[in-house]
Amino acid sequence: MVEKKSERGGWMQRLSARWGVRPARVLIILLVFACTGFTVLFLKRPVVAYFVGDGEQPALFTVLYYVLILPVYNVFLLIYGALFGQFRFFWEFEKRFFRRLLPQKRA
Repeated sequence: MVEKKSERGGWMQRLSARWGVRPARVLIILLVFACTGFTVLFLKRPVVAYFVGDGEQPALFTVLYYVLILPVYNVFLLIYGALFGQFRFFWEFEKRFFRRLLPQKRA
């Protein structure tokens, strides 16, 4: 059976339910994600130019960049979350993310 869009709600309602926030906060949270992504995007070129110059990027640098961008992105996510008044949401988001990324060993 195919559900109608009105029965399952729009994307705002689905994100609101998934994150446990009011629909108005969904827009603020999405804005934080957008600002974080743009910041990382704008910082990439000068950082790469500083370490590599105008030459071609070595494969090792590319691997290191992708490994190191994860903590940088997460720090910016917390900074923008705090600036937009959503620090608690993003702190919980980060804790869930790192719990999934680094599962705990069971005794």
